[in-house]
Amino acid sequence: MAKGFFITGTDTGVGKTVIAAAIIKAINFLGIRACGMKPIETGCSREGNILMPADGMFLKRIAHMDENIDKITPCCFEHPLAPMVASEIEGISVDVNKIKRAFNDLTKTYQTIVVEGAGGILVPISRGDPPGRPYYMIDLAQELGLPLIVVARPGLGMINHTLLTVNYAIKEGLEVAGIIINYSQPPEGTVAEETNPQTIKQLSHVPLIGIFPHLKDIEDETIEKTALKNLNIHFLKPF
Repeated sequence: MAKGFFITGTDTGVGKTVIAAAIIKAINFLGIRACGMKPIETGCSREGNILMPADGMFLKRIAHMDENIDKITPCCFEHPLAPMVASEIEGISVDVNKIKRAFNDLTKTYQTIVVEGAGGILVPISRGDPPGRPYYMIDLAQELGLPLIVVARPGLGMINHTLLTVNYAIKEGLEVAGIIINYSQPPEGTVAEETNPQTIKQLSHVPLIGIFPHLKDIEDETIEKTALKNLNIHFLKPF
């Protein structure tokens, strides 16, 4: 079975891509060859007839991967919507088998794969096959066989959103490796930001891996130094 993590969020825009990059850097620091993957990306920019996945390209650069981008992000959509909705508007289905083939190909080269999901675990990917029960992001995580790392906002509302995500994932039989609180925006200095980490430690059944500060730049060296300083890399050994 492949080793690695599936990075999900309590919501969209919580900074999963930066955290995925930080985890790649931390795992590489441990002497384990890691790569990144963003199986489905919506909101891609169009260059002629080609859709360019910004998050996938960022992970490719951070992980110093030689693979073509279609191995890292097999499914691209132009509309910045849930994959199911974007695929129906654009008339292109999400090919889960293509995702799994790309994932399996990466396992032949890398010891660990850090997979970044789209949004949260109940973001719909398709209406299902046969149609009936929708196929969600959590289903993709289960098929890839990777434990989750949940990325959460630091401010008001994060306790509810985080516990809902963690508890539902566990209920559905997924392993949750831990939680990372990420400052995708500069801190506001609120009481919620100050008290949420300790509250999550008290209420959650999974560890708090770290609190990731807001970064002024997202260059390789900055991400690596910040990851090693602010994340407990003990929880990032994918073995």
